[in-house]
Amino acid sequence: MRSHLLNGTNAERYRRTVTEGVERVAAKIAATDRPFTGITADALAPRIESIDLDRPLGDTTAVLDELEEVYLRDAVYFHHPRYLAHLNCPVVIPAVLGEAVLSAVNSSLDTWDQSAGGTLIERKLVDWTTARIGLGPAADGVFTSGGSQSNLQALLLAREEAKTDSLEKLRIFASEVSHFSVKKSAQLLGLGQDAVISIPVDHDKRMRTVALARELERCAQDGLVPMAVVATAGTTDFGSIDPLPEIAEVCEQYGTWMHVDAAYGCGLLASVKYRDRIDGIEHADSVTVDYHKSFFQPVSSSAVLVKDAATLRHATYHAEYLNPRRMVQERIPNQVDKSLQTTRRFDALKLWMTLRTMGADSIGQLFDEVCDLAVRGWELLAADPRYDVVVEPSLSTLVFRYIPAAVTDPAEIDRANLYARKALFASGDAVVAGTKVSGRHYLKFTLLNPETTVDDMAAVLDLIAAHAEQYLGESVVRAS
Repeated sequence: MRSHLLNGTNAERYRRTVTEGVERVAAKIAATDRPFTGITADALAPRIESIDLDRPLGDTTAVLDELEEVYLRDAVYFHHPRYLAHLNCPVVIPAVLGEAVLSAVNSSLDTWDQSAGGTLIERKLVDWTTARIGLGPAADGVFTSGGSQSNLQALLLAREEAKTDSLEKLRIFASEVSHFSVKKSAQLLGLGQDAVISIPVDHDKRMRTVALARELERCAQDGLVPMAVVATAGTTDFGSIDPLPEIAEVCEQYGTWMHVDAAYGCGLLASVKYRDRIDGIEHADSVTVDYHKSFFQPVSSSAVLVKDAATLRHATYHAEYLNPRRMVQERIPNQVDKSLQTTRRFDALKLWMTLRTMGADSIGQLFDEVCDLAVRGWELLAADPRYDVVVEPSLSTLVFRYIPAAVTDPAEIDRANLYARKALFASGDAVVAGTKVSGRHYLKFTLLNPETTVDDMAAVLDLIAAHAEQYLGESVVRAS
């Protein structure tokens, strides 16, 4: 069994095996003509359940053959131009190369003696990102597993900086369309979801700063402690960007920690055309970025950044076997001193490989392309009498609803849109997302693939309309 260990004696076996796997995936990607096969969980589950994990196949070629049946054939492929659903981007090749390297070397980014150069590369990328944001010379940060963890850590720091002995008095303020991880973080931090005050949004789904100021004032009058304001630079549903400069002014007035959840909108940090849309982000006390959303990186690749490096001490715990206190005096750079995680992948390498191969402007240009595509998609929807589109895009998301000409019952229209989304997914021809707006069911295009075209969007809209009309026709038959 030692023949399967990756070491100096098995380097050639490693090369052959990985090459075979890469060739399988490359062939699959080249042959994929739709984003999904439409298979159901009930149909796929028996194949996987029938496999006896205690009887290995013993040969990676046989395992790859099996993998074709249980995974590769029916995977949802984000690289396809008609995958339009969630915040999943196609990935760039240099980052995939980085993934292969980091998996093989298998560094752990908690301590210097497990990662060496990996530690310094991650720190360099943190500095690069904080400079792009404009957080100043005292800034720092650390890579995380994703936006939810980044938001959790940012709010942990805000809680500790609030300097109060009564958790019951702490309040977090976020827009009504902010990410669910804000409430989840409040729960995990012992505050409870009721500690999150939802601030109404305007027509463009941006936080109303007047309402924010009013709630902060009420909080002060009631003897409560405003722990943090979470501004969003790219909401999940609408891609909307809160008015960051105005929110920063309100936070300064009330002495409140300002966190910017830029998990989606962080692509604007590299944008050639639209960087000004996140002006004001430099005033934040902490920022979440998800490179695996708008920097075209494989999952996972995220970071939490802070204006004041000293605040990261709230995540520090010293263990004698790992990072004893003496290492601080010895200036040994242990990333575990900043992180909620201990063992941690070298996910920063993917971004490093991308920047060193393509450069930031190239990433920004790709993100600009999908933002431009969203504008053209909005124009397409606005001109189509079959559809109601909610807001003009700030990033690359479009939320819309099929409106049949002969049906006026909102509940029936809801059912038609839900049916159309499910039928489209079952067909495998395209994948779109769904959400609710004012209690009604809507559909959503999340555009993160520069290969998607206006023609792709038009074709998917026709498919949605056809599925919805099929449902409504069958509904009439059932009613009669």
